Amino acid sequence: MQAVTKARLQIHFCVLLWGFTAILGKLITLPALPLVWWRMLLVALSLLLVPKVWRELKAMSARLRWAYAGIGALVSLHWLTFYAAIKLANASVAATCIALGPVFLALVEPWIARRKFDPRELLIGIAVVPGVAMVVGGVPSDMHLGIVVGTVSALLVALFGSLNKRFVEHADPLTVTCIELGTGTLFLTLLAPLLPHVGPAFVIPSLHDASLLVLLSFGCTLLPFALALVALRHMSAFGTQMVTNLEPVYAIVLAILMLGEQHELNGRFYIGVAIILAAVFMHPLLHRKREEPKQTELLGTAESHSVVE
Repeated sequence: MQAVTKARLQIHFCVLLWGFTAILGKLITLPALPLVWWRMLLVALSLLLVPKVWRELKAMSARLRWAYAGIGALVSLHWLTFYAAIKLANASVAATCIALGPVFLALVEPWIARRKFDPRELLIGIAVVPGVAMVVGGVPSDMHLGIVVGTVSALLVALFGSLNKRFVEHADPLTVTCIELGTGTLFLTLLAPLLPHVGPAFVIPSLHDASLLVLLSFGCTLLPFALALVALRHMSAFGTQMVTNLEPVYAIVLAILMLGEQHELNGRFYIGVAIILAAVFMHPLLHRKREEPKQTELLGTAESHSVVE
């Protein structure tokens, strides 16, 4: 098998595993806060077992460590709102909201990356509005709060995604992920007492939840992380982004097959999803001519995103 073909299959497998995060979020009975706390803690602790991570941590400047720590707080809020959207609505709705991440990214990245704004990116934002309206009209009213929370989660993806792109070349991605998830765990621990209606961050999971948390942390985070690092050596930025944009599609299909969520949603929802995804796929097509060299980015820290710029 040719290296490029193998890399494409690996990326598709990674995206499928990322799509499972929404399903596992629905199946785990823990509230969103302890769910995210355990997931971040398990991944961070496992990365601390890697000697290279310790060497990179020691060599990294204090300024960079603080920068990645701040991004880690945003990552924790993204995951918290993502899983809250799943609990408030369902996996399909949360995955659709996260599909808005690239749209927000097109709007906020010029500001954060300090580059000139491209009017074509505004068109992408405008194009997605009818899709959002259809999605809102295609779900029961008791899921509308889940849509709002999921949209906030997508905005957080754009914010920390843009910041990660700005600092991506300054450190090893494994080390960056360890810092971000480790500080994210600490941030949620400190945040929990300020959210008494949400409950504590530390909750001992049942055996059922513990097994799913291990699968979520290692099977849907570290495994695709490692596979993506290898695959990115043989794929273009454009090709990778087009594949990773399929993640909401995989998540929604899995939600239909495993959770039967099509019975909770109507045809307007799926038409809206199609419009949103069309806008998302438009973004890499519009920017293919100015594609830059491959770079690792965000690998373990978002549910729906491009892993390269």
